[in-house]
Amino acid sequence: MTTLLLISLLMHFPADEHQTPQAQTPEAALQNLPSEPEIKVEDRKDWLLDPAQYVAGVYRNEKSNEIVLSNGLIRRTFRITPNLATIGLENLATGESFLRSVRPEAQVVIDGTTFDIGGLKGQPNHAFLREEWIDAMTNDPTSFQLEHFEVKGIEERFAWKQVRHHATGVKWPPEGVALRFDLVSPTSENEDKSVRLSIHYELYDGIPCYSKWIELENTSSQQITVDRFTSEILAAVEHTSRVEERGVYFPPPNILVETDYAFQGMDSDTVTRFSVHWVEDPLYTSQVSYVRSTPCLLEVRPTIGPDQDVAIGERFQSFRTFVLPLDGTDRERNGLARRRMYRTIAPWTTENPLMMHARYADWDRIKLAIDQCAEIGFEMVIMTFGSGFQIENDSEEYLEKMKGYADYARSRGIEIGGYSLLSSRSIGGGNDIVSPAGTKPTHGSCPALASAWGQNYFRKLYQFFEKTGMRLLEHDGSYPGDIDVTERLPLQKGEKDSRWVQWRIITDFYKWCRANGVYLNVPDYYYLAGSNKCAMGYREVNWSLPRAQQVIHTRQNIYDGTWTKNGSMGWMFVPLTQYHGGGAAATIEPLSQHVDHYQKMMISNLGAGVQACYRGPRLFDTEKTRAMVKKTVDWFKRHREVLEGDLIHLKRADARDLDYWLMVNPNSKEKGLLMLFNPLDREIARNLRIPLYYTGLTGSTQFRHEDGKSQSHSLTRDGSIDLKVSVSAGGYTWFTFE
Repeated sequence: MTTLLLISLLMHFPADEHQTPQAQTPEAALQNLPSEPEIKVEDRKDWLLDPAQYVAGVYRNEKSNEIVLSNGLIRRTFRITPNLATIGLENLATGESFLRSVRPEAQVVIDGTTFDIGGLKGQPNHAFLREEWIDAMTNDPTSFQLEHFEVKGIEERFAWKQVRHHATGVKWPPEGVALRFDLVSPTSENEDKSVRLSIHYELYDGIPCYSKWIELENTSSQQITVDRFTSEILAAVEHTSRVEERGVYFPPPNILVETDYAFQGMDSDTVTRFSVHWVEDPLYTSQVSYVRSTPCLLEVRPTIGPDQDVAIGERFQSFRTFVLPLDGTDRERNGLARRRMYRTIAPWTTENPLMMHARYADWDRIKLAIDQCAEIGFEMVIMTFGSGFQIENDSEEYLEKMKGYADYARSRGIEIGGYSLLSSRSIGGGNDIVSPAGTKPTHGSCPALASAWGQNYFRKLYQFFEKTGMRLLEHDGSYPGDIDVTERLPLQKGEKDSRWVQWRIITDFYKWCRANGVYLNVPDYYYLAGSNKCAMGYREVNWSLPRAQQVIHTRQNIYDGTWTKNGSMGWMFVPLTQYHGGGAAATIEPLSQHVDHYQKMMISNLGAGVQACYRGPRLFDTEKTRAMVKKTVDWFKRHREVLEGDLIHLKRADARDLDYWLMVNPNSKEKGLLMLFNPLDREIARNLRIPLYYTGLTGSTQFRHEDGKSQSHSLTRDGSIDLKVSVSAGGYTWFTFE
C-alpha cells in the first residue's frame, strides 16, 4: 500500500459550493514535501517482474520552486514560479529525457477566447532545454496563473463491483498518488467571466504511467461555454530525425498515449485518433526536417467540441488521458507494458468468464444451456443475436420471465444475459443521426442517443438489469462517435456538441454497468469506460472456412491480438453451428462427430487464456463429448492463473511447422506454461530454446511435461532453457515451469 504524505495545501472545492482556499502560497507549501528517495542503479529491479520498490509520491528537490512527481520509474518535474510549467519528463531507469521544450500545461477556449493554462515563455531553442534557460524564462500574464496545489490519495474514477473471477493482485482504485494544481483565470477588465481551473495528475505505483485531466469551475456571474480544450501538451523528443518526408511514415515519439474518449475501433492505435494528436511543432525551427513536418508535439484534445455550457457554480471535466513513456523499442516489452497498464487502470478487463452463446432463447433450450454450463464448468450464458432475446421488451410479463431465467441460472452458479444492437440500425421518425454534409454514419445508420428514442432505449436497458437481475450485456455496434447535426434540446445543441453528449450518454451507462456487476462484451474500445471485453480481432466470414483452416486462423488471431491486448480483453469465436455459411465442412455440429476438432479449438483458445463465444444450442451431445469438454475446462482452471497471465510471442502459426507461445505470470506458483501445436499429419520432434526471462525465474527451473514428473534444469545466462520437444501429428502439448 502506498504510504502517502497527505498535505492539505488547499481546501477541497465541493461541486456545489465554492470555498476560498487557505492563504498558504505554493512556494511555502512546497517546503512541507519530502525529498525524493533515491534508488541505486545496482538495486533496481525490472518493474515488469517485481514492481514493489516503485512507489509513487510528490516531492521537492534542491530547488525552492520545483515539485517532483515520481515513482522511481518516471519523473515529471514542475516549476511553480513564476507560473506552473512542466520542465522535465524522464525515464529514471534509462536516464532518457522525453521533453525538449516548455509549453503550457493545457489550453481552453472559453466563449471564443483561447487561454493557455500555465507555461513559461522565452526558450531560445526548442530542440533541448538547458537549466539556465529555464531560470531566465518568464510568465505569460495572459495565461491562467497557479494559485495552490494539493497532494492526496487516488480515488476511483467510477465504482467496480467485483462479483466474478478476475486476476489476483489487481487493485481498484490503483495504488499511487494524486496531485492537483489549481489555477485562476488571468486578471482582466471583465471579472464577471472569471473561472478556476484544476489540473489533475495521478501517478501509479509500480508502472511508468500517469493520468491527467482538467476540470473547470465557473466562478463568474454568468454562464460560459467551453468551446474546445487541450488537456495535455508535450513538446517531446522526436522518434525519427529525417530531412525529407517523401511520403514515408514519420513515427511519433516513443510514448504511449491513450484516453477514455475512445471509440470506433478494436485497437488503441485506431481509436485514439479522436483525441491523441502528434502534430508538427511550429516553434521547433531547428529540427532536421526541411519543411518542419516532424510529428513531435503532443496535443490531447477532441477533434470537435465539446461546446459545453457551464452554468454559474457548475463544473466541466475533460476526458482522462493515460501516458506511458516506453523504455525501449522491443515489441514484446512494449506490449507487456501496455498490457500491465490495462491491468492497472482497467482491472475489470481481467474478468474472464467461460461463456456460451446460446443460439435460442426459449426456456427449454436456455435451461439446457444453463444446465450444461453448470455441469462442465462454463460460467456464463449469452442469449446471442438471432436467439429471440428481446431486451427492449419492457412489459412486466417479459421482465418477470427474464428474472426467472436469471434466478434459475444463479441457482446453478451461472451468470446470464443477452444481446442488444445499438448502431447500424435505423429507427426513423427523426430519431437517427443526421451526419454533416458529405459524410455518413460509420455503420451506415445509427440511432441518435440524445433523441427521444435513444433516451427511451437507455431507460429500458437500465430497467431491464434492475428488474431481472441479469448480469451480462453484449452491446453490438455501440456508439461509434458519429456526429449529429440535429438540435435535440435540452441534451444536445447540434453538430459541435453531439459527439461529446452521446459519448457521455453511452459511457455513463457503461460505468453504471461496472458499478452494478453487469459484464460488458462490446465490439468497440470502451475498456476505460467500464467495458470488459472486445473482439480479439478476426474476420467473421473465416468461421465459414473448413474446420482445419479455422484452427490455424484462431491461433494466428490470438498471436496477433495479444501484442497489445491481455488475453482476457479479447473474445474469439467457435461456431458450433453454421455461421456465415460453409455448411457441414465448417461447423462442429454434430459435436460427437468432430470431438478432436472441438478440443483443438478449445485448447487453442484456453491455452492462451482467451475465451471464445461458443455459439450453438448445446455444449455437448454425448458422454464422450461431455467428457472432453469437461476435461479441457478442468485443465484450464487448474492452470488458470498462469494462462491468464501474459503471452510471450515465440512462433506464429503458419500451418507448415510447429507454432508455440509461452504464458507467463511471475506472481503465480506456475511461472510459465509453454503451449506447442503441430498442424501437420506427422510427428514433429525438435530442440527449442525457450526464453523464460518474463517468468521471473533465475538460475534454474523445475519443469514438467504435461502431467509428468518434475525435472530440474539450469537456465542460460539470458534466462532461457533448451528443451527437446515432440508433438504428435495434428496434436498439441504443454510444459509448465516453476
